[in-house]
Amino acid sequence: MEYRFLGASGLKVPVLSFGTATFGGGNDFFKAWGSTQVDEAKKLVDICLEAGVNLFDTADIYSDGLAEEVLGKAIAGKQRSELLISTKTTFTFGDGPNNQGSSRYHILNQIEGSLKRLGTDYIDIYHMHGFDGNTPVEETLRTLDDLVESGKVRYIAASNFSGWHLMKSLGVSEKYGWNRYVAHQVYYSLLNREYEWELMPLGLDQKVGAIIWSPLAGGRLGGKFSRKKEWPTSGRVAAGGSPVPTEVAGKEHLFKITDALEDIAAETGKSVSQVALNWLLQRPTVSSIIIGARNEEQLKQNLGAVGWNLATEQIKKLDEASNVAPIYPYWHQWQNKTLNPTPELY
Repeated sequence: MEYRFLGASGLKVPVLSFGTATFGGGNDFFKAWGSTQVDEAKKLVDICLEAGVNLFDTADIYSDGLAEEVLGKAIAGKQRSELLISTKTTFTFGDGPNNQGSSRYHILNQIEGSLKRLGTDYIDIYHMHGFDGNTPVEETLRTLDDLVESGKVRYIAASNFSGWHLMKSLGVSEKYGWNRYVAHQVYYSLLNREYEWELMPLGLDQKVGAIIWSPLAGGRLGGKFSRKKEWPTSGRVAAGGSPVPTEVAGKEHLFKITDALEDIAAETGKSVSQVALNWLLQRPTVSSIIIGARNEEQLKQNLGAVGWNLATEQIKKLDEASNVAPIYPYWHQWQNKTLNPTPELY
């Protein structure tokens, strides 16, 4: 397994990490993702650790806390110092007027619940799951800095932020000398490459590492969706369990990408999903890609995305197949790339 530094921090993380949104299946939405229980979760954790994948990602809202609980039981008895646990808060959890957001009140309540469910006394990477436009950024970051100083959290990260959300947060941390976000957990895949327009240049400039969620576009790049096959009527997408909405996943655009993936899979002897994941591993700022799995077979196949690299010409072919016209102001800025250079991809 390859390990990379997480942004500007001194923490090394595996390039593949394991996502646990499939654990628990505690409500209708997450049942469409999966409903892995403790016994199967233990097997998946063991497969990960054997492969060198020691970073496990979860969130308080996954199955209303059940995913954290299942993960906590699955890692019970493991050497805690050999594991990296990532969880998140911000979104709606429970009832009451303070049941969401990044306020001091909500964060401090949620961190205690996460620690209890996970059966640990610290979180390695604690994410704000989304930006809270109601709470002062200073309140959020001071609270997170306090948690780092207390030892309950080791590193802090953002997730699903706009560029200005992240830049403002980094500026506030710098102003007051508080701990800063070292990573940004984002959606990025061959199907949707908008991350490259602003968040990737920001990550390069500010040394914020990217942790990628849904790298296979909610299952659409896993090999089941193809111009050569009938459109699947079962599975996560059909059940409404994909976090990537249909409105941003046009069929023809998808098929252009899967055509290229299938060609390269044939050339390399790898699966479509392995090629799609390996493409991401070659992109700037990427520290780790979160892979999920409903079963051991899926997990083992995804683990086959490492240990080899696509050729530059193959990467360019995938880039061409997945390219879309940028929105304003990026198309305007890119008219003069000597003033606004884009990230070097090759």
